Amino acid sequence: MSNQLSLKTRREFLRTTVLGSALSWTLPTFLANTFSALHAEAADKATQIVTGRDAQILVVLQMAGGNDGLNTVVPYANDFYHKARPRIGLKPDDVLKLSDSIGLHPALTGFKALFDAGQLGVVQGVGYPNPNRSHFRSTDIWMTASDSNKYEKHGWLGRYFDANCAGCDPTVGVAVGRQMPLAFAGEKAKGIAVDNPANYRFMSDTPAMAGEKDTTEESYRKLNMIETAGADDNSGGTIGAISGAARSTGSPLDFIERTALDAQVSSDEVRAIASKVENHVSYPASQLGNSLKLVAKLIGGGLPTRVFYVSQGGYDTHTNQTGTQERLFKDLGDSVKAFTDDLKAQGNMERVLVMTFSEFGRRVAENANQGTDHGAASSMFIVGHKVKAGLLGEYPSLDPSDLFQGDLKFKVDFRSVYAGVLEEWLKTRSEPVLGRKFQPLPIV
Repeated sequence: MSNQLSLKTRREFLRTTVLGSALSWTLPTFLANTFSALHAEAADKATQIVTGRDAQILVVLQMAGGNDGLNTVVPYANDFYHKARPRIGLKPDDVLKLSDSIGLHPALTGFKALFDAGQLGVVQGVGYPNPNRSHFRSTDIWMTASDSNKYEKHGWLGRYFDANCAGCDPTVGVAVGRQMPLAFAGEKAKGIAVDNPANYRFMSDTPAMAGEKDTTEESYRKLNMIETAGADDNSGGTIGAISGAARSTGSPLDFIERTALDAQVSSDEVRAIASKVENHVSYPASQLGNSLKLVAKLIGGGLPTRVFYVSQGGYDTHTNQTGTQERLFKDLGDSVKAFTDDLKAQGNMERVLVMTFSEFGRRVAENANQGTDHGAASSMFIVGHKVKAGLLGEYPSLDPSDLFQGDLKFKVDFRSVYAGVLEEWLKTRSEPVLGRKFQPLPIV
């Protein structure tokens, strides 16, 4: 399919074609720079590895709002748990048992099925030193992998892109939503944010009247018209379909032209794949279900994405937590289970890993409104056919004498989980990305 562009063949075409070598003097500056960058990157095998369509994929799932880990991965046999939560605590007969002391919330049947199939790792007691209870600040800490007393402008995934994805398609990172997550921020812009693929296209501030063309989109496309000459569909795409930031960038105009190219390619590819690739299973009719449904389509359609980012909000459960959590967990477990079934039907599940996170856990004791307030350590889930399934890490002590200001003390630094993902799944050194060495948590 012409829209399923092969980055490798595009680059080979551009590096070797007569058009690229003999006629480049007739081309705009940004195309000349592109040819130069492609030649410079020709020997960069890492670039080809990370953008290959058979490469491993990470899906980051944010549980926004600070999920209550105690009622997610439940220490149902612990007396301190039941004393701290006389009204919202889950009874032993209610939980989905994972061991003789730990169980899942009863709504997480999708996760229990994955656990029983050996496709779910449950990381217990995850947090960081000197935890911050602010949603915004703690989210930033998780997204930048910084210490709690440091402020970083680049995200951990942005640093991964910088270190490993030079010359890649901008679609090497795809965030489903209206905003690019801080986690994607890097020295060089990488990644795209997609809300609705049908709307993911060039649009001017003044919409065209009926029967008229959108002049903004037309101008962008005219910018690239020269590039289609001489291109061969069998090469994997046209010259205009080159994407990725050139290393040898020049003037600000070069950057703008480069961005126009990247955006056009991403827009065309995402909309084409989303409209043509079919899902193999039914998903929950929810925002998360729709997000994962789109991600499955983009994976099945061959988009050369290495990291997808989706989110599910609503976990700030200060009041009436029980019903809210039940609804959220039912959606979470069923959506992820449908996603894995879909990828399995595609034949892609072997190369996909899902990792969840939330910015913090909740206090150990319930509050007066049958909810929980901002706290500390919580849990993470790792999903995939190759994951180290079972209970990972150590459940924090709930003994009141072991708590810190009413919060759990973490047992696993979340950056150790990131290190495991980077080194064992994405196959890259974690230290340049995380800023220093963290002992990788074995996850696969």
